[in-house]
Amino acid sequence: MKVNITGKNYTTYDKLEKTIEKKLDRLDKYFADDITSNVILSQERGRDKIEVTINAKGAVFRAEEMNSDIYEGIDKAVDKLSAQMSRFKGKLAKRYNDNKALKFEFDQPDDDEGEEFEDIEEVEETPVVKTKKFELRPMDVDEAILEMEMLGHNFFVYLDMDTDSVNVVYKRNGGNYGVLETTY
Repeated sequence: MKVNITGKNYTTYDKLEKTIEKKLDRLDKYFADDITSNVILSQERGRDKIEVTINAKGAVFRAEEMNSDIYEGIDKAVDKLSAQMSRFKGKLAKRYNDNKALKFEFDQPDDDEGEEFEDIEEVEETPVVKTKKFELRPMDVDEAILEMEMLGHNFFVYLDMDTDSVNVVYKRNGGNYGVLETTY
């Protein structure tokens, strides 16, 4: 696994980078080919923060952890990613009745493409504090729910492959799901 480590107002060092690479190598078993993970290290409120994002074809795996000990934060983030990948692999195997050796295919962005989510510069005099851009991929509602669960979000915006419209799937109180369909 190729690991891109970035420090935002955070100084990294060889031992830390090698530890991150070693821990993330544990996740190679989930992928058929070599993939790239993006790691961002920063400090917030006096605590170390690690964000790890892995883009795979059909899924984005992401974990974020804040801890007073960066090494403990790394362990927890990798454990979260491993649990996400294991759940996703199980759901795919159940859906497609494939064998247990199911591996994720990966989709590496071109060098000129940015991350899937790109922070945009804040504009003064507006209540918007953060804006994200993301690519809409055609999928059905089951895939959108799976993607939402993998990201750990309460909603997910997607391009419905049947209607070619932008929809939002969301988690309702009680654990059920809802879909907001758009028309124009």
